Amino acid sequence: MSALWTSAEAESATLGQATQGFSAGGLSIDTRTLKPGDLFVALKGEHRDGHDFIAAAFAAAAGAALVTHRPQAVNDNHPLLVVADTQRGLEDLARAARARSDARIVAVTGSAGKTTTKEMLRLALGALGPTHASAASYNNHWGVPLSLAALPREARYAVFEIGMNRPGEIRALVGFVRPHVALVTTIAPAHLEFFGSCEAIADAKSEIFEGLAPGGTALIPADSPYAERLAARARQSHVARVLRFGETAGSDARLLQYEEAEGGAHIKADILGLPVDFAMAAPGRHIAANAVGALLAVSVLDGDVLNAAAALKGFAALKGRGARFAAGGIAVIDESYNANPASMAAALALLGAAEGRRIAVLGDMLELGDDAAAHHAALAAPIEAARADLVFLCGAQMQALWDQLPMSRRGAYAPTSAELVAPLLSALRDGDVVLVKGSNGTRLSVVIDALKARQAA
Repeated sequence: MSALWTSAEAESATLGQATQGFSAGGLSIDTRTLKPGDLFVALKGEHRDGHDFIAAAFAAAAGAALVTHRPQAVNDNHPLLVVADTQRGLEDLARAARARSDARIVAVTGSAGKTTTKEMLRLALGALGPTHASAASYNNHWGVPLSLAALPREARYAVFEIGMNRPGEIRALVGFVRPHVALVTTIAPAHLEFFGSCEAIADAKSEIFEGLAPGGTALIPADSPYAERLAARARQSHVARVLRFGETAGSDARLLQYEEAEGGAHIKADILGLPVDFAMAAPGRHIAANAVGALLAVSVLDGDVLNAAAALKGFAALKGRGARFAAGGIAVIDESYNANPASMAAALALLGAAEGRRIAVLGDMLELGDDAAAHHAALAAPIEAARADLVFLCGAQMQALWDQLPMSRRGAYAPTSAELVAPLLSALRDGDVVLVKGSNGTRLSVVIDALKARQAA
């Protein structure tokens, strides 16, 4: 495999100056995950300056560093690429990587399910050829250009996740990616604090259509109440082709049958007229719907849909996004990474399908604006539908839900996740199924860690 970046190519892309020749096999902004031979990019953040870690990067065998100046702790033997601004330098590398690539590219956004759908696409397209995809949830102003700048020359397919919490952010990021397919997973009341309405969220998500390559395709969730608005925004952006996926009759890709099975789910779908029957190790009707969207993207890219679908058998729910584990006689559904009203309802539906005493451990849904209390109180309905036996809540906003719960369902309420651990652990008994879900800021990972410690004990 050829080098990702030579010093000459990086100089040309960034208009920077290399202090000596180098060849980099990858990119990194974190010395803790840096691989030998990586180009370390010294980004400046609100609280940290990457230049303070350049010596550590070279100690970890970095191949070179992208900098604005040589730090005193770095000697002349270490190759540097000196640029005017490292964020701009990273973006320049991203643009150059996109310009030289022949890969067929998918960009994914949505209020929930972005990372899961991106990982399904990584697996599905990976069965058809060399595939590159964003790491973790690298979907912001540094994550997208970092992922794009790391696009290998040999990649046949690439998948990028694009996020936002302000208007205009997706517009800027998709301009780097210029995908052939843009997929929106769902529209839900996430980040309402910054947008005010779901219509405004739909408009912001639809910015992804503005960056489509000529002849590109927009994929829209047919079951969303904002499907028509998304389609209208796609037409405003002169998108060549607009397709829909979901359970709605007439969808271009339709989920026909969903059955939970031991260790996952069995799915039947129609993808542009092609019957597809496949299995996944991740249960959840919402995950199945996004899998149908992923297979529609494969079809649009002229990929082998049947082989791509077969590859999804190896897809399991991700850590913090539905991953399951056993903990000393109980089963845990780990949804602790993030939450909004739609994803809460989907996760509670997963709990409702489980066998055993059902326990929900829920934390605040953040950034919901003035109607936050109402959105939290409204979770009483999906809790009822899931037949949850006990509910444990933490966070100031969850007080509104606590007030709606009947005494028979009340496990415990606490201001913080740490304070919830003791009453939860004392209430558990063999055979319980425990769902843990909340916004990342509620630190429900503390509860997950406590449950894993229970398993170890």
